[in-house]
Amino acid sequence: MLLRTTFRHLFTLLATRSQQRLRELYHDEGTRYKVRRVMSRCLPLYFRKECPLCGLKFHQFEDGGIAEPIIDEIHCVGGGFRSNMACPVCHSTDRERLVYLYLTTKTSLFSQPLRVLHIAPEPQLQRILQARSSIEYLSADLCSPLAMVKIDLTQTTLKSNFFDVIICNHVLEHIPEDGKAMSELFRMLKPGGWAILQVPFSLSLPATIEDPTVTDPKERRRRYGQEDHVRIYAAHDYRSRLSRAGFDVRTWSAVEEHGDTFVRRYSLIREEKLYVCSKPNREHGVTSPI
Repeated sequence: MLLRTTFRHLFTLLATRSQQRLRELYHDEGTRYKVRRVMSRCLPLYFRKECPLCGLKFHQFEDGGIAEPIIDEIHCVGGGFRSNMACPVCHSTDRERLVYLYLTTKTSLFSQPLRVLHIAPEPQLQRILQARSSIEYLSADLCSPLAMVKIDLTQTTLKSNFFDVIICNHVLEHIPEDGKAMSELFRMLKPGGWAILQVPFSLSLPATIEDPTVTDPKERRRRYGQEDHVRIYAAHDYRSRLSRAGFDVRTWSAVEEHGDTFVRRYSLIREEKLYVCSKPNREHGVTSPI
């Protein structure tokens, strides 16, 4: 706060022409990127938060999400309003950063040729995956303008046993027939392949909240925290549904793996665990290591 006040005071001391030039430079994206990078190197104790997708450091990220009482009442992780949610420059969210950090620290995705299916692609993650020549990349979604192909995840025409990796981040809570979607994801995944299938989940619910007769957007927001959500998963039930679809399910926690400093540095949700699912290789009776 003191640093910002000092900058504002110095700015007012400049001549009008100089102030205008600084405003022009501030709104130039390339210049802002360079200035932020220099400042973060010069003031490391002030810029303690880092976005792994654009590589810039910040004093804080932007708050975001939708504030609804139900999210706090049932202790829903990954939904609702969060402080330090979005990167101020590339706008990556905490859920996008979590997936990317898992991919870079726990998998060999970026070091070997793989076929990757990305459902409802996040902009920055798509940019990075598409840029890798070793990755045969396909993004898909029913509505997203970023997707390369349009699909209904409950009945796709994509090949069976084809993709080495599937990333489906915060999608299944939007789909009424989530069992069909899980079966399709399992069908498309290659034996021995793995998938990140993340959703918001409650740590306190005894059972998943859902009612297919509820279609009014306002009522869905009241019950599920968002107009286009059709349920809130109970954590143990979500795992059971994935298992019934055929997946071997494990979870990964950033705080358990790397500690609180890592979580604060990248502004992740401390209690969030990533659902990482693999498709058994029936021929050899094993799954590929993740």
